[in-house]
Amino acid sequence: MSIAFLAEQSFNALQLGLMLFLMAVGVTLAFGTMRVINLAHGSFFMLAAYFYAWIIAQTENGVVAWIGALAGLAVLAVVIERVIIRPLYLRDHLEEVLATFGLILIFNDLVMMIWGRDPVYVPLPDALSGHIMLGDIAYPAYRLVITAVAIIIGLTIWYLIAHTRTGGLIRASADNRTVVQALGANVDRLGAGVFALVAILAGIAGIMTAPLIAVTSGMGDTVLIQSLVVVIIGGLGSIIGALVGALLVAFVEVFGRTFLPLALGSTTGFALANMAIYLLMAATLIWRPFGIFGRPR
Repeated sequence: MSIAFLAEQSFNALQLGLMLFLMAVGVTLAFGTMRVINLAHGSFFMLAAYFYAWIIAQTENGVVAWIGALAGLAVLAVVIERVIIRPLYLRDHLEEVLATFGLILIFNDLVMMIWGRDPVYVPLPDALSGHIMLGDIAYPAYRLVITAVAIIIGLTIWYLIAHTRTGGLIRASADNRTVVQALGANVDRLGAGVFALVAILAGIAGIMTAPLIAVTSGMGDTVLIQSLVVVIIGGLGSIIGALVGALLVAFVEVFGRTFLPLALGSTTGFALANMAIYLLMAATLIWRPFGIFGRPR
């Protein structure tokens, strides 16, 4: 096993981890700020990929496709928050789960009605279709760029939450919405803004992933499950926890699928690889019931 191969798999795990972080930080922000369990978060990932694929097919302009897809997703998120999520703020979490699970089914069927059942393929941007030499590794330029973009976005979100007045209001609203209202903030508008933000983060992950995989109905469901595992491991409400959990899940996922079949045979190895992140989650909960960076609520 060469060092170059291990390095390549590490880069793949880093890229996957950062994509999962963009998804998981949305889940943790939505619950931490609005106490909302949004199972339709993976649908934002899927819808952004479809919006992007459709717009770029019409315009052949990547910038227009990016802006159009994210703007459309943000508007949709605000409508969902106002019509479906906001009336459930003071209700039981089970009702949120049922409502947002219903949205998953609706969106999965809608994209099949509009775009059909066949996979949609998004081409790589021409400027990023080549490779960049990293020592002895010829690594895809596109993967390096989206990794860098994810890092920049992650740092921006951290700065927004930790070092701005808006971030302070978001953190405060997680503990006491009444106090935030007393400070003169419009908590309904804040909630809508946060919901739009988490949708945009999921959308960015979906758009950046679209050229790497086939865009299909239900493509966000697996990513949603992985994101929930990330949040459980890292700790609900913690952005640092979302990052650490995402990287742990990604490295276990990538290296498990690479090495376990080689070490244990294809049948047993692939079975254990499929279970690896859930075993990691179980071990974390035994050690830290609230997650690595979580705290009792």
